Amino acid sequence: MTTLLTPLDIDRPILAAPMAGGASTPALVTATARAGGLGFLAGGYKSAQALAGQIHTVESEGVPFGVNLFARNPVPIPPEAYQDYARLLQNEADRYGLTLPDTAPLDDDDHWADKIALLVAHPVPWVSFTFGIPDTGTVTSLRRAGTTVLQCVTTPAEARLAVDAGVDALIVQGPAAGGHSATLTPERPVTSIALPDLVTAVRHTVALPVIATGGIATPADVAAVLQAGAQAAMVGTVLLRTDESGASAPHKAALADPDFDTTVITRAFTGRPARSLRNHFTDRYSAHAPAGYPALHHLTSPLRKAATAAGDTDLIHLWAGTGFRQARTEPVAHTAERLTGRL
Repeated sequence: MTTLLTPLDIDRPILAAPMAGGASTPALVTATARAGGLGFLAGGYKSAQALAGQIHTVESEGVPFGVNLFARNPVPIPPEAYQDYARLLQNEADRYGLTLPDTAPLDDDDHWADKIALLVAHPVPWVSFTFGIPDTGTVTSLRRAGTTVLQCVTTPAEARLAVDAGVDALIVQGPAAGGHSATLTPERPVTSIALPDLVTAVRHTVALPVIATGGIATPADVAAVLQAGAQAAMVGTVLLRTDESGASAPHKAALADPDFDTTVITRAFTGRPARSLRNHFTDRYSAHAPAGYPALHHLTSPLRKAATAAGDTDLIHLWAGTGFRQARTEPVAHTAERLTGRL
């Protein structure tokens, strides 16, 4: 077993990706560990108190796990562009009697200081960061507390920046990933590259251990990234329909619905590039959506919540990687066995 995974007695080189918004439940994280892997709680969009509750739940199961946080890397948006987009979306909001805010764009840091303070005072085995790279002081504090610190990167250049920050390992995300791209430059198009090739490029650039993620959905996908030098494969979309997943019922159903046959990268929902099943919302608004995170996330959130409650998949952010058809209704343990059983 590899150096990075050995201290946690991980038997399978399979990790459950942190999926913010509810999919990454404590049950999913625990089940991944019981299957021989390791799961990440998604700290994004949660208060420190809510995250602490989930940490306590997983710790009580006595299994290793990680926590992921969004590191602040805002994408500013001109008020005029924000207001124009809000007015454009109001026609959809009218379906649910909602009035979208078209005043000043809302910005926040996702309770950053409180969550870092929690993780320093109450260390967990692994902490990963996405969207931005934390300062070296934050990384040092977590490492001194006994935590392994990982940074999600999408290019060799980002990998160099992560090394400069002092992290222990990298999560290399390819463009086939479902949900948000971890790119540090979300205003630019996501570069197309096969994940094994990206892993190889990063490993040739820096010496840190690498975990691969993004579009991994079959045993062949897992084998390919391990052969490229990754120490583990991190999966997300393939777990969305599992018994332990907290994904919404409409989201789970859409992943198996033949009417949803492709994915697209869009910033229409949140102002950051993210891969979703193609639907009415992506078709209608992707070309009009300005870059602007977290402002657009907050703008569309009430509409997305109302649509989810109504089962209206026209307006839901149906995050999905390119291998979404491999997601099955089954226990997490069966998915882990299916992906790694022949290794």
